[in-house]
Amino acid sequence: METVQTQLTSVFETLKGEFGYKNVNQAPKIEKVVISVGTGRVDDKAKIALIEDRLAQITGQKAAPRAARMSIATFKLREGDIVGYQVTLRGQRMNDFLNKLINIAIPQTRDFRGLKFTSIDEMGNYTLGIKDHTIFPETADEDIKDIFGMSITIVTTASTPPEAEALLRHIGMPLKKREVEEKA
Repeated sequence: METVQTQLTSVFETLKGEFGYKNVNQAPKIEKVVISVGTGRVDDKAKIALIEDRLAQITGQKAAPRAARMSIATFKLREGDIVGYQVTLRGQRMNDFLNKLINIAIPQTRDFRGLKFTSIDEMGNYTLGIKDHTIFPETADEDIKDIFGMSITIVTTASTPPEAEALLRHIGMPLKKREVEEKA
């Protein structure tokens, strides 16, 4: 099984013909991976501690709390209340997490048929949502009642969505195949 790091080093050679890159620095790279979990207005300290602990186990890095930026009276939310946790991974931790995500966690997803390539934004970043954090091997022994979801954003230096899609396919991201246009 080839790791993400070795696949990233060969991006230029693979994509230079398709996109006409003349310099190694033109090839897209993955800058960082941001994992975020929203807790909402949870008053249960044990559940918040569980989310923080599980996120640290999954990513290998302590999660940073995220506070509400503004008060919303309808939701009984005050500015400064903790509404989620976030982890930003770079370097070797990022590569290890991507390797685990692509090769172990995503294939364990129930009824998995591929990730949507339409989740690539105009800036070349890819965001996917995971409804069940227990697909990661570090959390397999967990109670069923405490399941939470997370959002994973892969930030790339690609300037267009097709470049980002080619990069993600090259590193082994299981994106759905594009449908061939039907003849009229």
